[in-house]
Amino acid sequence: MTNAVKYKEENNEIAGFCKALAHPARITILRLLLEIDSCYCGDIVKELPLAQSTVSQHLKELKNAGLIKGSISPPQVKYCIDKKKWEKAKQAFRQAFGD
Repeated sequence: MTNAVKYKEENNEIAGFCKALAHPARITILRLLLEIDSCYCGDIVKELPLAQSTVSQHLKELKNAGLIKGSISPPQVKYCIDKKKWEKAKQAFRQAFGD
């Protein structure tokens, strides 16, 4: 018998969003994408005091959480907010923590 705790699916989803948002660089990336709609990874690198590889790792975390999506335009990837998932995240936070 395991001692694994079962959590509500919505709590797991909120925790995933929180993990993705748990770094100031990721917050900065989201704000940038909300402001300009979409841009290439190189454009994001220019806005942050981080190496390209570090920015790519942060983009990966945001993408894994579903908050952003990327479209490949060789040789670059263009990123934007996943608007459906972003709205879902905002609604989940409101329901869990109130306005």
